[in-house]
Amino acid sequence: MTDMTVGRPRTHLWRYALPLLLGNWLQLSYNAADAMIAGRFIGRDALAAEGIAGPVMNLVILAITGLCIGAGILMSEAFGAKDHDRLRRVLGNTLILGIGMCVAAAAAGVVLAPWIMKVLSVPAQIRDITGTYLRITFVGAPFTFCYNALAAGLKSAGDSKTPLKFLAFSAVVNALLDLWFLGVMGMGIVCSALTTVFAEALCAAMAVWYLVRRVPELCPRRDHWHPEWHVMGKILAYGGPSAFQQAIQPVCKVLIQGQVNALGINSIAAFNAVSRADDFACIPEQSISSAISTYIAQNRGAEKPERIRSGFRAGIGLEAGYWVLIAAVVALLRRPLVGMFVTGEGTEEVIALGSRYLGYMVLFYLWPAMTNGFQGFFRGMGKLYTTIVGTFLQASIRTVFTYLLAPRMGISGIAFACAVGWSAMLLFEVPYYFHTCRKLGLKARAEGEKAGCPGTW
Repeated sequence: MTDMTVGRPRTHLWRYALPLLLGNWLQLSYNAADAMIAGRFIGRDALAAEGIAGPVMNLVILAITGLCIGAGILMSEAFGAKDHDRLRRVLGNTLILGIGMCVAAAAAGVVLAPWIMKVLSVPAQIRDITGTYLRITFVGAPFTFCYNALAAGLKSAGDSKTPLKFLAFSAVVNALLDLWFLGVMGMGIVCSALTTVFAEALCAAMAVWYLVRRVPELCPRRDHWHPEWHVMGKILAYGGPSAFQQAIQPVCKVLIQGQVNALGINSIAAFNAVSRADDFACIPEQSISSAISTYIAQNRGAEKPERIRSGFRAGIGLEAGYWVLIAAVVALLRRPLVGMFVTGEGTEEVIALGSRYLGYMVLFYLWPAMTNGFQGFFRGMGKLYTTIVGTFLQASIRTVFTYLLAPRMGISGIAFACAVGWSAMLLFEVPYYFHTCRKLGLKARAEGEKAGCPGTW
């Protein structure tokens, strides 16, 4: 465990963010490998079925992630205040609430799978295997929530390394099982779905074992395993907005993809390639944002406002430093990066389109670095509705400008639309950040005067 209420902010933030960064990169790499294994050994239909089921499960996973982000903020505050009883109480109620909701969602998903496929207009030839894959993966939702909730508990105490170990081990096991059952034994998509659920259950089981055996001070006790409605209400008050915020971006991507589809096959292929590059570029910015949230929540719980702004400045410095690094890498390797995802007819045109898009984005990646930093600040301060407004502004304006610019500029117009959306988000959040700092400054000075010393903010 790491107490972020003492010591150098930059050191805490970097040590916390690095395992998250590696974990996110690992997850992205595994998802790509899983798709390649399914496509190579089961065939095109299986790859298409997984591709259709993916967005549906992503919405469930994003809702789980959002609820755990909200609960994690509450647990970080409790840890910062050295109130381990409150931390255990929040974790216990998070597990009761979340697993119950996920069991209900899994049952509904199994029953409603035919309706979901009808809404998604799944082709008749892959409807059966898509339905099978979707039903089995829904069963894994409670295990996914259990792992994420326990990981949030560990992260609230400053431990972001242990969840990475569990995630890495389960991802390797999943990949090996896929290779064995699909590649060697020649089994079908049912095995692909079952190995995914098994890996999720394994990850959750390891997290439970670790919490019980190694971190008993965080493990809920007998009197924490009963529903407390006021605690659950607070978890939902924090986690609900986060879950809603997590769902905004996928909806935005669907709308943008609709505009891309009108640009032709080469533009679709190029955008698919650069979107993967964008994911690998921006995920670390989100990891630093998570570190900022935990750091600020701990110090807010410890009632140390003087450390909050210094920690935020250190976090923004890390975001800017990462942007310099990723901009240099993408600028130098943008053609090979796009070329990794395409082959065959039209390859040169696809690479040219994608390379031009990434040439603009190497400059624009600074914008999400800053917006992620401010989002981390507001989450840590418990201002979840501020983060929703910022995300909604960014997503809606980005979508509108995509429809205005893409018909004239191709996918390069989408890069400019992203920059406009991120700029609107900053125009909203930066002034509100200074307003929040002024309020904290007044509070710190008032507390200092009561104690007979000048304010330190």
